Amino acid sequence: MAVRNGRTVRDLRRGNRTAVLQRLYFDGPLSRFELGPATGLSSGSISNVVAELVADGLVEEAGSVDSDGGRPRTLLRVVPGSGHMIGVDVGETRVRVELFDLTLTELARTERALEQQGYAGDWASEGEGAAQVEGPSLGGGPSSKRREYDVDVIVGHIRDGVAEVLDEAGIAPERLLGVGIGVPGIVARTPEEGAVVHGQTIGWDAVPLESLLRSACQLPDTVPYFADNGARTLGQAEMWFGAGRGARNAVVVLFGSGVGACLVTEDVEHGRSVEWGHLTVRVRGRRCRCGALGCLEAYAGAEALLDRWREEGGRPPEGTDEETALTAMLTAAYPAEEGVEPDPVALAVLEETAEYLGAGLSDLINLFQPERILIGGWAGLQLGTRFLPAVRRYAASYALRYPAERVSIDLGRLGPDAVTVGAAILPLADFFARGGRRAEPVSEGPSPAWRTALEERAPH
Repeated sequence: MAVRNGRTVRDLRRGNRTAVLQRLYFDGPLSRFELGPATGLSSGSISNVVAELVADGLVEEAGSVDSDGGRPRTLLRVVPGSGHMIGVDVGETRVRVELFDLTLTELARTERALEQQGYAGDWASEGEGAAQVEGPSLGGGPSSKRREYDVDVIVGHIRDGVAEVLDEAGIAPERLLGVGIGVPGIVARTPEEGAVVHGQTIGWDAVPLESLLRSACQLPDTVPYFADNGARTLGQAEMWFGAGRGARNAVVVLFGSGVGACLVTEDVEHGRSVEWGHLTVRVRGRRCRCGALGCLEAYAGAEALLDRWREEGGRPPEGTDEETALTAMLTAAYPAEEGVEPDPVALAVLEETAEYLGAGLSDLINLFQPERILIGGWAGLQLGTRFLPAVRRYAASYALRYPAERVSIDLGRLGPDAVTVGAAILPLADFFARGGRRAEPVSEGPSPAWRTALEERAPH
């Protein structure tokens, strides 16, 4: 039956269930009396919706509180074990898979390190005017080469990781609300193949990741997959549960092997990934992994930072991954032992990197005037508070004074798990958008309203 604005009674009931679930999720436990003004629903609607959610096993009683002169009011909360999500972080150094309950409490995890699969289109790296070995000569200075990761290896790691965490926690695959994946690059969606990844810096050209995972993973057809840019999932996690809570305009930066950002404004509340790392900061500068010249990532990403240290005479430990090498660089620049002189080359490269990052942040400040900028990612967390004062100083010096005086620049709060938490939020948001009902059949894809559900950030 249709009602006003083309919405059916079924749509209204789903919307009412969504409103109650979200308020209990973010603000609970709450009483039925409190749910009325919090959702804008009548007491009759609240009673009906709560009865349905309790019958479905999604909501339970959680004690009581005294009322003003009346009998105690029963509190309600979301049942943690009523649903489970998997979050996957396809990083550039490892694949991390985590299993969560409905309240995003971690139940199990596994990690698989990524070996460098080789380089594509090797860049010459001797002196100014270096050119790509294959393809047009564009000039520019020395730079990192573009690494590639074997798609089958990544799919295999995700497949094995999903099976491992489910087995460790003793969770049946049928109980999954979905699998969310954060990936490097741009994610598009097609009706035929679902999520398709365009990861230029890792050599992925229109990789049909969702269809590959659906073929590889031993999960029921009713379990949906969601893929999004890793910076965006990081931003979503920080906005829901981290340092972004309550902000209306924020930028969340992912600082890892490369750099990326998620923009959240009043006009784009669920966040939009921006290829901030490929902003040109130096004309005809260093060659970036994407193939262009002078990108911010060619100066500020951890991979480029280590390359520059090496080029200036630094000695990163051989045969180690980027995280270990960056730790060694920080130890050289800031020795813990008394009497040990800091490595002047490492210090100089880190200071220059802080300036490039600050200049890059100033562009975000001038363009979007955010109230908060949050820095996450494994490299950002390693550099930590020791790095922030210089970044803040350079951002203020390059940005316009008015917006620069009104923005705070801090570290994210969720640590190295932020991308997986944000990835798990994707199926959770879809579950909310469906009013707490599971996706069936999976061929219908994500709920049209799942992006809207991502906009919920409590408390504002």
